[in-house]
Amino acid sequence: QVQLVESGGGLVQAGNSLRLSCTASGRIFSNYAMGWFRQAPGKVREFVGGVSWNGGVTIYTDSVKGRFTISRDNAKNTAYLQMNNLRPEDTAVYYCARNRGAGPSDIAGNYDYWGQGTQVTVSS
Repeated sequence: QVQLVESGGGLVQAGNSLRLSCTASGRIFSNYAMGWFRQAPGKVREFVGGVSWNGGVTIYTDSVKGRFTISRDNAKNTAYLQMNNLRPEDTAVYYCARNRGAGPSDIAGNYDYWGQGTQVTVSS
């Protein structure tokens, strides 16, 4: 069994930054890609970004490119989402998830374990 716990969410003003963390326990973390998704009220869950098993490949949805950065520290079983220049439209619950394979993917069905989510609210 794998448990994923997100932290680092909160309320910030537009233009500011937050860093989310996702710490994994249970089965081997370093063999798998990780992803971040978000869900705003009344909207479907959407892909934010993903990182390969070794951190060498990252992918992002267009709306966050140049503002968000995903990284991981396999020694700490932790993935990160650094969010800069936040906008009100980034307000959502953010979820981390473990991919079934080693490469990142923007398809939710390719992820088999999910965290409980952390709220990010960006005020204008």
